[in-house]
Amino acid sequence: MVLLAGMAFGRLSLPQLLLAGVVGIAGGIYIYQPIFEQYSRDQKASKKKVELTEESEEKRS
Repeated sequence: MVLLAGMAFGRLSLPQLLLAGVVGIAGGIYIYQPIFEQYSRDQKASKKKVELTEESEEKRS
C-alpha cells in the first residue's frame, strides 16, 4: 500500500505521506463523531426502553 502511494505521489516523502494519513483519519473521526454519538444515545435509549418494558411485564405477572 505504501509502495503504491509512493509511486502515485512520487514527490511526497514518507513523513509527508504519514502526516497526510494521520490528518485524513483525524478528519474522518471529526466528521463522523456526531453520528457515532447519536448511535450510542439511540442504543442506550433503546436498551432502557426494553428494560422498562420487561419490568412492567414482570409486575403484571
